Amino acid sequence: MTYRQKTFTLLTCLMCLVSCGGRTKKTDAPDSIPMQPCPTFESANAMQYIRKQCAFGPRVPGTEAWRICGDSIVAWFSALGLPTEEQRLNVTAYDGTVLPCRNIMAHLNPESPKRILLCTHWDSRPWADNDEDEKNHHTPVPAANDGASGVALMLELARLMSPDTTFTIGIDFVCFDVEDYGQPQWDETFRENEESGWCLGSKAWATQAAQEGYTARFGILFDMVGGRGSTFAKERISAYYAGPVVEKLWHTAQQIGYGHFFPQSDGGSIVDDHLNVNQIAQIPCIDIIPYHKSGPSSFGPTWHTIDDTPDNIDPDVLEAVGQSVLQLIYNYNGI
Repeated sequence: MTYRQKTFTLLTCLMCLVSCGGRTKKTDAPDSIPMQPCPTFESANAMQYIRKQCAFGPRVPGTEAWRICGDSIVAWFSALGLPTEEQRLNVTAYDGTVLPCRNIMAHLNPESPKRILLCTHWDSRPWADNDEDEKNHHTPVPAANDGASGVALMLELARLMSPDTTFTIGIDFVCFDVEDYGQPQWDETFRENEESGWCLGSKAWATQAAQEGYTARFGILFDMVGGRGSTFAKERISAYYAGPVVEKLWHTAQQIGYGHFFPQSDGGSIVDDHLNVNQIAQIPCIDIIPYHKSGPSSFGPTWHTIDDTPDNIDPDVLEAVGQSVLQLIYNYNGI
């Protein structure tokens, strides 16, 4: 997850969302959405994928752990029967370092003209620069939540949808690389160039997607979707570019019993991979990202620390996100 969290004046002026109390049980309100039958998200399977990724070590671009994990992600999607492809290129980091970038794509029902984009990043931050202990600031982040959780959630969604012959809409799963190589806080020029170097893989993917004319009904970005104590407010850039998708997902989560995790409240404006998808690829894309009102970071206590480990992942949070998104997608199936 990127470090940026700002409220843009333009968005604040153009956007006004109504907030109300989140629900904690299933509801059949007058404005309820008809729920189509869909599979049950198994958080235990997602947890296994998180542990497997973390077992390789931090997936910092260019390292052996990064190479092995990238190969494994391709193999995992392929084992589910999904055709895969990769976008490989070099990108330049904030400090001029040339990094290998490997965006990984898998496709469900590739022949369908009706498509939905699901995406996340799979790389690990090279520095735990938000750790309370300065001795850890140059240590790579284990990235169980900030990276591995999104990949794991998408793999479980793919496992559930791929054998379902009634599911006809196309899904494109994209794992962005080099998202988290942005300028570290300990860099002496940090405050001057604090947005430098983030989301480089999604920028390359979105540029190519726009050139090739790729379209999707909407996109959903998963960023840190398993941390303990996480809830997901409505991120403001998401609401600006893809407001109807935000409202449908949050409403769906409330109806099926996960309103506590998706409160009817506004979060911040996050410069994340979804910004490139919206602005460059011009696909309306939302960001499911935690919003903690207290603590050392609004992204949660383990964000960019050495404590971002599988032990600090909550299967219930994974389930809430996975089942809500699964239900949303099944409601779109066949429309």
